[in-house]
Amino acid sequence: MTGKHIVYHIPVCPFSQRLEILLALRGQKDAVEFRVVDITKPRDPALLAKTQGTTALPVLETPNGAILKESLVILRYLDEVIKGPALRRADPLEHAIETMLIAREGPFTMAGYLFVMNQEPEQRDTYAEKLLAIYRDIDSFLCHHSRKEPFLFDDFGLAEAVFTPMFERFWFLDYYEDFELPDTPDYRRVRAWKDACTTHPAAQQVSKEKIVKLYYDYALGAGNGALVENRSVSSFAFLPHWRDRPWPPRDKYAGTASDEALGLV
Repeated sequence: MTGKHIVYHIPVCPFSQRLEILLALRGQKDAVEFRVVDITKPRDPALLAKTQGTTALPVLETPNGAILKESLVILRYLDEVIKGPALRRADPLEHAIETMLIAREGPFTMAGYLFVMNQEPEQRDTYAEKLLAIYRDIDSFLCHHSRKEPFLFDDFGLAEAVFTPMFERFWFLDYYEDFELPDTPDYRRVRAWKDACTTHPAAQQVSKEKIVKLYYDYALGAGNGALVENRSVSSFAFLPHWRDRPWPPRDKYAGTASDEALGLV
């Protein structure tokens, strides 16, 4: 690989973290330049020109100016061009198996985000059960296809890089919804996988505190930097730094705390 790839991203974005995990696993953190995009402000016209008007992030620009979108596409591309052993399995059957598991990530992510953004307390159990059903399905998949614990195959691989950022983002469900996996046999295997993923040294780009504080507005039903009613600053604002802010109130159904109470002004 010659030149440097550029990734335009939101620092706390799970889809961008997949790329950071790959680089950490390879020991190649400086092989890609990450440029931060402030989603609380209108997109830079120069970036919009590169992306042909789309605002979804991350976006990768190759050294020759080509633009790639969609995090899984970018992840697979970097897996091929960054020096080091590939994350994807070389064996065709094993790669097919990890691809089947990765196909479950979309519904999993959607269930978690819909759950945290829900504003109707009476619907909480419904959203929780939808997410738990996907966890049970993943548990069954791992039990059937995985030769040994805790990962799908021998070590942290492509499927782990895809799911780990979502496991970590769902810390906001622990905080705002008191959600946890039941301590029953039908979640044992997926719990072991999740714990191994989130504690892996290459996956330490975020903390629970950072996720809970920055994603507070998601818990109030406002995503992607949108403003909550009666607030003037997004929880995704860069300043004040998240470490200098108090923890948000856990009762998301009571309405928003003020900008002042959240330490945003």
